[in-house]
Amino acid sequence: MPTTVKEFFDKRVPEALAANPGRTKDVAAIYLFKISGDEGGTWTADLQVTPPVCTPGATGEPGCTIEVSDQDFCALVDGGAQAAMQILLAGRLKVTGNPALIAKLMSVLQMGS
Repeated sequence: MPTTVKEFFDKRVPEALAANPGRTKDVAAIYLFKISGDEGGTWTADLQVTPPVCTPGATGEPGCTIEVSDQDFCALVDGGAQAAMQILLAGRLKVTGNPALIAKLMSVLQMGS
């Protein structure tokens, strides 16, 4: 796992997208991440453009918005689908937009871990 959520979105995800741009073709969506807490922030992962990008802030028209705390986000990335389900069922993960895109989210997150 990254040292911080900021490192994950500002360094690891962009590097993974640059190294594997073809992996996002099946996803082809815009994700908006709103991470609360001391290590939080807002990032957009645009997997519709070529090459795909991850940038700070809210840009474009997201198909899926994920809101979660920095601690739960780290647990989600480290723990995979099982952790995501636990956090979601506990009401600590809010997902809006196209629910089908949440299933594809794990592959996006794993690119940066």
